[in-house]
Amino acid sequence: MAFVGIIVNRLPERVLVRILPHAEMLKFLVVGGIAFIVTTVLFFGLKWTVLPEHPVTANILAILVATVVSYVLNREWSFAQRGGRQRHHEAALFFVIAGVGTGINQIPLWTSRYVFNWRQPEVSMVMENLADFVSGSLIGTLLATGFRWWAMRRFVFPDEILDGPTGLDNDVPPGLDVPPSETTALD
Repeated sequence: MAFVGIIVNRLPERVLVRILPHAEMLKFLVVGGIAFIVTTVLFFGLKWTVLPEHPVTANILAILVATVVSYVLNREWSFAQRGGRQRHHEAALFFVIAGVGTGINQIPLWTSRYVFNWRQPEVSMVMENLADFVSGSLIGTLLATGFRWWAMRRFVFPDEILDGPTGLDNDVPPGLDVPPSETTALD
């Protein structure tokens, strides 16, 4: 992600010293932000067009698409320094955990809609959409993100790969001198 490299290169050293120990979490949150945008755009797009009577279904479909995007980005960037599992096993665990996260994400939206009845005609269209956004997109996403962060590190990407002196040179055979790179833990 060259964009991140540009941002990192512009940060003062005192800031870098504080954020680099948390690089993996920051990358996970950036991927989550991308997935959040994908989910939100698809959720409201589906809800306002083809699934106006089924907001929970619209949210599940949006989350499924965002989950595929999230898996690729997390595998190749956020948790690139972790391993410990074969790809097919890792992918299966990722999607199971994402499925549990999807269920967690639906609880606030379902509660808003079907317990509190924050839907039309009981409330205005503006209030319904605001309640859907806050419950499904904000509260649900925060709960599911906390669960996913814990579960991804615990089950899907459990082991840090420490082959090189910095843990970043995964493909370098032993005894081969490699010139220092200008990459950081956020690359």
